[in-house]
Amino acid sequence: MAAGRPLTQQDRDQVRALHAQGLNRNAIAREIGRAQSTVSKIAAELGLNFDRSRTREATKAKVADAKARRAQLASDLLDDAAELRKQLWQPCTLVKIGGKDNVATEHPLGQPLFEDQLKIVQATGLAAERHARLVELDRDDGNSEVASLLGNLLGGLQAKHGTGDDEQQ
Repeated sequence: MAAGRPLTQQDRDQVRALHAQGLNRNAIAREIGRAQSTVSKIAAELGLNFDRSRTREATKAKVADAKARRAQLASDLLDDAAELRKQLWQPCTLVKIGGKDNVATEHPLGQPLFEDQLKIVQATGLAAERHARLVELDRDDGNSEVASLLGNLLGGLQAKHGTGDDEQQ
């Protein structure tokens, strides 16, 4: 696609014709060899709009999928925190490697050493904190429904009474 090429009447005519055939902005841009932003600019000049319902639905689906993935991740993180916490008091084996032959020696312990317990507590806390953040991110506090209701109310009032922009004060 050529950058900086002046718009021609042919470009405008093609956009109008392809739009009338039902092509979307991206398809028109490919067809006429212009940038998507150029097609949007021409369409705006011509008073043409593109049906965005498929884009809206795809966006809604993507948002819902991401929310489901975050919910699964939050659940997994909570499970991880619980599993890590269990390790604090479980018997374990201390392995030391040393000597000139790098020999591994094992020492059974009733529970992890203090410094290892500290690391376990830190990892447990981090997993629990990340769980809480994900849960909070997707918490529905009802604000979206209120905003939608107010938006619909405003739209209805404007349709019935106008926007008020043309009134003198």
